[in-house]
Amino acid sequence: MSQNLKDKVITYLRALEKPDWETARALCADTATVWHNDGKGDETLEEYFEALRTQIGSYETVRYDIIRQLSQPGGVLQQHVVHVTGKDGRRGAVHAAVHFGFDDAELIDRIEAYANYIPVDRDS
Repeated sequence: MSQNLKDKVITYLRALEKPDWETARALCADTATVWHNDGKGDETLEEYFEALRTQIGSYETVRYDIIRQLSQPGGVLQQHVVHVTGKDGRRGAVHAAVHFGFDDAELIDRIEAYANYIPVDRDS
């Protein structure tokens, strides 16, 4: 089961890269919630996807590089770097540790993300 959950997380992230919102949403429970370390508290999956659509839509490319995945029944803890290239060619990276919680149907029902954005290209 734990490898299956890891594979589901990878499928979810690859869907975000495309972006394929339908596939990403289908991997999540209707009642899923998302928390970030930005101090704003929990948000619904719909609120999260709305923000992601805007954010990802501003980039030319998005790529998730998984550093490590650890799993236990009902969850996957993952460290990854999100590499982005803006439509203007500027690049950046978001270093993150994310916990994906799963319900009994093996759908993502909780995402908890700790992230830090680091610009790669800087103005002179």
